[in-house]
Amino acid sequence: VEGLRGATGDSVFKFEPFVLHVHCLRLEEAQLLHMVAVESGFRNSGITVGKKGKIIVAVRSTHALEVPLCQAGRLMVPHDYLAFLVAIANGKMAENRERVARCVE
Repeated sequence: VEGLRGATGDSVFKFEPFVLHVHCLRLEEAQLLHMVAVESGFRNSGITVGKKGKIIVAVRSTHALEVPLCQAGRLMVPHDYLAFLVAIANGKMAENRERVARCVE
């Protein structure tokens, strides 16, 4: 909240989950990495093959959080709600760490 004092523009509270892009030499490797990612909880992961055959695995999930807090420097939410958002984001961060740990095991 202290960081918002004196703000003159718009502010948002934002949490972005883990994202990893891996260039794979073979499709079999990409499929294995994709399977591990999905089984670890990164359900929005995918494989892309470019025009020149470049294989990229994107490891990602959908549990992002973005909430407007200030408009033109004016706080639009109560302090209790900020504490609630922090608790939600901390839970998402813990879940994020667990997914990464499962993925690298």
